[in-house]
This record gives sequence, structure tokens and C-alpha cells, in this order.
Amino acid sequence: MKTVWRSYIHASLILKITVALVFGIIIGLIFGQQAAVLSPFGDLLIRLLKFLIVPLVLFTLIVGVNQTKLGSLGRMGGKVFVYYLLTSALAIIVGVAVASIFNPGSGMNLDSSEAFQVPENPGIISVLLNIVPKNIVTAFSELNLLGIIFTAFAFGIAISSLRASKGHTELGEHVYKVIDALNEATLSIMKVVLQYVPIGIFAIIAVTVGNQGADTLLSLGSMVAVLYVALIVQLGFYIILMLLSKVRPSNFFSQARTPMITAFVTQSSAGTLPLTLDAAKNLGLSKSLYGFSLPLGATINMDGAAIRIAVSAVFAANIVGDPLSFIDILQVVLIGTLASIGTAGVPGAGIIMIATVFAQLGLPIEAVGLLTAVDALVGMGCTALNVTGDLVGTNIIDKTETKQEV
Repeated sequence: MKTVWRSYIHASLILKITVALVFGIIIGLIFGQQAAVLSPFGDLLIRLLKFLIVPLVLFTLIVGVNQTKLGSLGRMGGKVFVYYLLTSALAIIVGVAVASIFNPGSGMNLDSSEAFQVPENPGIISVLLNIVPKNIVTAFSELNLLGIIFTAFAFGIAISSLRASKGHTELGEHVYKVIDALNEATLSIMKVVLQYVPIGIFAIIAVTVGNQGADTLLSLGSMVAVLYVALIVQLGFYIILMLLSKVRPSNFFSQARTPMITAFVTQSSAGTLPLTLDAAKNLGLSKSLYGFSLPLGATINMDGAAIRIAVSAVFAANIVGDPLSFIDILQVVLIGTLASIGTAGVPGAGIIMIATVFAQLGLPIEAVGLLTAVDALVGMGCTALNVTGDLVGTNIIDKTETKQEV
């Protein structure tokens, strides 16, 4: 047993995850819904990753703020926001273009008698107000990433000011060293959690495949296939952006593949955040940049979800036999981009975003209920692209910052 355990520990993480994926799919197809007995193992992975989110984001960002000038932070923040806005708009354009070529949903009929309750859209104003938490404890307990980012920035700047002041320099240095040590301790815990990731992924994929089965995929296969084509096209644009920015895609994907696969299986950008931060660290990116951009991206940057909005809109329009006009497409791009930000961090955000766009275009809300049948299959690919987009943007922006420093 010791020999087997040593072999497992020393095997590459991506090999273990790949084997876990293959075995998970096989077990899910063989045992179907009986694979649900493995759920606790998958739930444990999600709990372990969420357990690390608060300390990783808080300590990483505080340390990063203290290693960077405030002027540089403002400049990087501006670049991050512009990148997220532009790539979200690009993702919707890609989704509409690909869906318009393949026309998913043509010839299908919608059961209008089926009622579907859509969660309330909180809106952009509510999300912006949520940046400042009512109290720190609530922000941490509810995993309010925007609130945690605000808290980390506030304390990071305060500690930096203490270190720069004449009367409290020594005190500021002591606090900073404690935070830095806690950050290293969190990374040590992260290394242990990484060993469990393949086991959790095996359980989650087995349960997901067992619950969905082949029948569900075949019934809405065209819509799912078109969406994945659009996701691949968007991934192609990422590669082009990396090449233009002198980022080596091979080096990038060697580190990004673990959070990408984990996001694919868990369907949670926030839950994958510890692995995304670890990948950014291994890529040698600036701690002050990725400590801010990745938690923010996990909350508001949803390129995969944006593609889902676009493909779903074309799908619903084809079902009712009223294809989208050029004006409708422009509305999808505009409203979809805003909706992807306005529903940040809300449970069922994907459904809310789609419903918001459908309501604006006069498309049947009942179609949203139909799309939930393949929610897991769609969510897997979209979440993986969300995480990939965050890392790509952080890598590109880090390159531009390096040039300016030189």
C-alpha cells in the first residue's frame, strides 16, 4: 500500500486528473444514477476548495498590494476591467455568429404549458453596492468575493501606509510578515488539497454522467454541440491574443489545464479559484495582479456564460420560428454583456442572465425551462472557459506590465 501511495503522490497531477475523468465517465455510464453514492467524495472536494478561498484571496491580495505601488495597481485594475468587458462582448458575438450558422432548435416545438420560475435579477447597482460588505464576517461567511477583495485592498493599503509612516514602520512590518507567513501557510495546505483533487473529480464526473445519461444529451444535442463549437472558437481567440502578446500557449496550458478541468467538472468558477491562483503563481505572474484579477474575474467575467446567452437566444428564436434580426443581435450583445456583470455571484446566475435577455427580446421564458435539462452539460464547458478567460487576461496584462517596468 505504501508503494501505491508513493506512486500516486509522485505521479503528475494532470495524469491523475485525466485518469479520474476517464474512470468517472465509465462508472457514470455503467451505473447511471446509482453512481450518486459517490457524491460525498465530490462534495468534500468542493468544501476543501471553498475552505481555501477566503485565506487565499485575502492574504494573497494584501501581500500583493504591499509589493506594488498604488499607481501601478490603478493602472492594472483599469486594464483588467477593459479586458473583461471586451472579451465578454466578443464571446457573445462569437456565440451569435456560430449559432446563426448552425441554427440549433430549428424544427423543435415548445411546450408552452410548462411553467418555469425565474429567479429575480438583482441588477448592476445591487452588485456594485455589494462590493462594500455590511460587515467583514458576513462577506467571509457568504463568500462574497467582491466584498473580500474590498476588505483585502482596504487592509493592504492600511498596512502599506503603516510600513511607510515614520512612527509605525516597525509595527507595519510585523503585521506584514505575519500576513506573508499566513499566505505561505495557506499555500502549504493547498499542496495537500491538490492530492485529493483527482479523487473528487472522479466522484463528481461519475455522478454527473450518471444523472444526465445519454438520452438527455441526444434530446438537445444540437444546442449543446453548437455551444461547444462556440466555446472552442472563443478559445481560439484566446490563443491568438496570447500569441500577439508574446505569451507561449504551451507554457500557459501546462499550468492552466488543472483549473480548467476542475472548473469543467465542478461547474464553479469561485470553487476553482484556489487552483486558478495556484496556476497563476506557477506561471510567475505578479501576485498583486492575479490576487485582484482572478477573484474579480471569478465573480464578473463570464465569457462562457456570455456564449451560453447568445446560443440560447438563437435557439429559442428558432424554436418559435422567428429568427433574430440584426437589431435583436445588437441587443443580445449589449444586454448580455451587462447581464453577465449584473448577476455576478448570484446562485443560478446563468439562468437569470438568459431570462433577462429573453424578456428583453420577447422570447418565450418557457424555453429557459427547456434549457435547464442540459444545464449541467452546458455549465461544464462554460465554466471551464470562464476560468480560462480569467487566466488568459491576467497573463496578457502581466506581460504589458513587465514591458512598462523594463
